[in-house]
Amino acid sequence: MHDFTSTCDGHAQCSEGVGSHQRRHWGVSCDSQWCYQSQYSCDDTCRDPIHWPAQFPSCGGLRQSPINIVTNKVHVNSALPPFNFIGHTDTINVTVENKGHSAHFALPQSVRLTGGALPGHYRAAQFHFHWGGNGRPGSEHTVDGERFPMELHIVHIKEPYGSLAEAEHDMAGIALLAFLFEESSDDYPPLDPIISALGRVQHNGSITVIPNFQLSDIIPAAKDLHSYFRYVGSMTTPGCEQAVAWTVFHRPLSISSRQLDAVVQQCRFWTGQPMTDIFRPTQPLDGRVVYRSKASAALPGVTHLWLGVLSAVLGTPCLIH
Repeated sequence: MHDFTSTCDGHAQCSEGVGSHQRRHWGVSCDSQWCYQSQYSCDDTCRDPIHWPAQFPSCGGLRQSPINIVTNKVHVNSALPPFNFIGHTDTINVTVENKGHSAHFALPQSVRLTGGALPGHYRAAQFHFHWGGNGRPGSEHTVDGERFPMELHIVHIKEPYGSLAEAEHDMAGIALLAFLFEESSDDYPPLDPIISALGRVQHNGSITVIPNFQLSDIIPAAKDLHSYFRYVGSMTTPGCEQAVAWTVFHRPLSISSRQLDAVVQQCRFWTGQPMTDIFRPTQPLDGRVVYRSKASAALPGVTHLWLGVLSAVLGTPCLIH
């Protein structure tokens, strides 16, 4: 285990070979104040998930994510309709950046989302992945206690908000689509450009572009996404803003063991350590209800459904006219 010493407020330097030259190369900055459990060889200025609430109070709230979904306790709700995916088949150029804790794949505003009982129209901002390392599973959400090899998050911002910072003041200001991965014996070729891009952004602040990308290449067709779980929660990294309508799809995506190994070997954290086990532990439900769609059912009362969800979570009556 490395020995870390603090070099500035909110920054940790590894005394085993992480000198100023390497820190400049990796783009480490003094505002990197939180880390994953896998990095917990840092000093107190690098806060692992257990200590996030001390610096980011929302991380200790009652609507935190991710969660463990207990399938025999979810509430089937026939008013959860399919989604309408807009721009998912468009050919786009995607900018990829190592953010120091994960790699973000920026999406244009032409990629949008409606339906799914969401209270409005949402435009895409970015997608990213959570993974483990050395054969360990790395999904954030678990199902009946099972952690999956990897998880994809597609982040959407509610219109007309112009940024995540604005959307975070709305309890449903952010819509996050989550896809769980399962290992397969065969490669899934559409993932190869993503893996290649991760290899080009190994260090914090590194940027590359994936040309001629289609989001539909890595997620199933809309007709296969009618079945999903829904709950209200938070972002899974600090500040853990409780402004997220979560959708966790039933259908897993495929990734081969070879591809999974390649994913987890590409990037490095802002500290220079290998970027592995980038997931937050599951959080208590604290009285929240997890809903499950029933794709074959009729679709009445969508607005009533969302108002009911908010009422149940907030513990206040909703006046539905």
